[in-house]
Amino acid sequence: MTSDLADVGAAFRKHRVRVMLAITLGYGFLYTCRLGLNIVKKPLIDNGIFSVDELGMIGAALYYGYATGKLFNGFAADHFRPRVFFTISILVSALLNLFMGWSSFLWLSIVIWALNGWFQGMAAPAAVISITNWFSIHERGRSYGIWSASHAIGEGLTYYVIAAVVAAWGWRFGFITPGILCIGVAAWAYALLRDAPRTLGLPDVHAFHGEEPEPPKTNSTWATQKTIFGIGAIWAIAVASSLMYMTRYGINSWGILYLQEIRGYTLTGAGALMGIYGGAGIAGSIAYGYLSDKVFDARRPPANFIFAVVEVLALLLIFYGPQNNLALVIGFAVYGAALSGLIASVGGLFAVDIAPRGATGAAMGLVGIFSYFGAGTQDFISAGLISADIEIIDAVKVYNFDTAVLFWIGTSILSMLVAATLWNTRIRD
Repeated sequence: MTSDLADVGAAFRKHRVRVMLAITLGYGFLYTCRLGLNIVKKPLIDNGIFSVDELGMIGAALYYGYATGKLFNGFAADHFRPRVFFTISILVSALLNLFMGWSSFLWLSIVIWALNGWFQGMAAPAAVISITNWFSIHERGRSYGIWSASHAIGEGLTYYVIAAVVAAWGWRFGFITPGILCIGVAAWAYALLRDAPRTLGLPDVHAFHGEEPEPPKTNSTWATQKTIFGIGAIWAIAVASSLMYMTRYGINSWGILYLQEIRGYTLTGAGALMGIYGGAGIAGSIAYGYLSDKVFDARRPPANFIFAVVEVLALLLIFYGPQNNLALVIGFAVYGAALSGLIASVGGLFAVDIAPRGATGAAMGLVGIFSYFGAGTQDFISAGLISADIEIIDAVKVYNFDTAVLFWIGTSILSMLVAATLWNTRIRD
């Protein structure tokens, strides 16, 4: 009997590792299929292919596509196998990136990029459902933090590797390279990922940890999902996440161009600096999970507030601190670490904690549509602010990001204040 229990424990732990590898690295590589546009903005502008305003339209299309896709797919994911959902997301996004690499027509690029956003919206709900299937509530902060580091992995790959490829081979390879890579990643993720312990003949996560078993369902999945609309805290999280994503994607979408035009960096130099921000995010996500689980006993609001204050201070250092490389490196590293913790919690984990079991994907979908409508709206606003402040001096475009920077910092402060209203909110699981 002892041997049987040991075998079950070994199999459970082995598959949890495989699941975490699949969703973390798979989602990290998937990020390279959404960030290519951020790398190639300057060559597209310099070659007269798209203007700043047109790039804002294309970028917004991805975020709006992602927002609607994440809402629809979040609700759908509670009904389907996460393994299949996750793999389809990576594969279709990869193929759309291959098409994007050969498009120089505005409306075709908008349509392709919107579709890319919609299919990318399938992956996160599937990944989070996998986490809730394989990890208990008191492990969830750490496991979610590790998975949430995937976006930092993707940003690092994009800003280091893809930027170097674009510098060597041209803007089209900012889309083609991630597309080719992610076709292989889709097959690899499908091979590793498993839907839930019971599909392998293993006990569910509650039984494995000797916890009280999950009560039998008395409502349909749809009936359970609908209850999230009556939970005010989830709506507040969605608003806070929307504001936070305005800052996040303001930096992501326009940070390379800012560093090139205002700070005088080359594409590879700007990519390396943004890569520091992405790399620090890995540590930030893991640190957030440990802090919220271990120090605050799975309470997210205190950790949220700490990370939000640090994020705002880092932004002030980046844009208003000493004008030297060391200050920028420190600023981007601290910003990346703090932002990643907020993405993990405000961007999803906190809502998942509050939502009833069986509505995990729906909670992610509701927060997701707010988050990415915020991101898409940001692209329009940022593009407009940057474009309005451009001056032509001696037939040369001179950029001014001052108003856009104030917008990005302001949305972070508002997000922090909205999230702070949930200080006494507790988990439901």
